[in-house]
Amino acid sequence: MRNIRTRTKCIRVSSDKSSGVCRCYSDLQLRYLEKLDKDNDVKEVRLNVKLQDLDIECTYSTDFVMTLKDGTTRIRECVLRKHLTKPLTIKLLDVSRVYWLSRGYSDWGIVIDENK
Repeated sequence: MRNIRTRTKCIRVSSDKSSGVCRCYSDLQLRYLEKLDKDNDVKEVRLNVKLQDLDIECTYSTDFVMTLKDGTTRIRECVLRKHLTKPLTIKLLDVSRVYWLSRGYSDWGIVIDENK
């Protein structure tokens, strides 16, 4: 989950499972997109999906919303391991989880970078 008003690096790539140019804002997002492109169960991938109607001052987006071939939807947030214990990160992940659960999507999870 990221604040879309924050300026950060942007890696533009194409994906077979996404329409248009994909914008990845971290190496973790890029690596996960590459993994999803190879996953035969994934039909479509949307990146940086805006969370509408939040009671937070800034505008936030979810990293990945995937549609599987069986019609189910998965939501994933990319988080660096070193940020998992930060209070703001925990708060934002909880906001994302509650947001998607309230809209009927129960397959929500996080993607964490490798332990180095």
